[in-house]
Amino acid sequence: MSGQLRDTASELAGLLWREHTVYRERSGSVVIRGAHVERWISLSPTGGQDQVLIRAGRILDGGTTAPARSETVASLTDGTSELAAVCRRLLAETAAGPAPRSERPRPGRGKRTKAAKPSRKPVRKDRHTGFASWMIILALVGVIALFVRNLATGF
Repeated sequence: MSGQLRDTASELAGLLWREHTVYRERSGSVVIRGAHVERWISLSPTGGQDQVLIRAGRILDGGTTAPARSETVASLTDGTSELAAVCRRLLAETAAGPAPRSERPRPGRGKRTKAAKPSRKPVRKDRHTGFASWMIILALVGVIALFVRNLATGF
């Protein structure tokens, strides 16, 4: 089964993407990575005879694979073109859904206009000079007035 799965995955990869990488995981599943489209397909043996679990997901920034976003069970006896149609449907479901929080664009990446930039300073709607500020200003004025008075009277 594992040899057949590897051969099927190699044929399937050629039908899906021009640029691809096929490798086997420790669990026995075979993964097809299309780094240029940022997607992956996994073929895993199931308990049924000639059946395979097909899972599809995204590839995140840095090459990390995101968890599978869609999956289905298909028969290996259907042929490679039918499996390719199933994989394309799963990839379409993967692309159609909203990106999970970890896959969303990060702030500071991509182009933004000035209008779209969030302001760094919060807008203050209350008075800037509060009661404590007025008390400090009055104390400073008092100290300066005492200094000027003492300077004028000659100590």
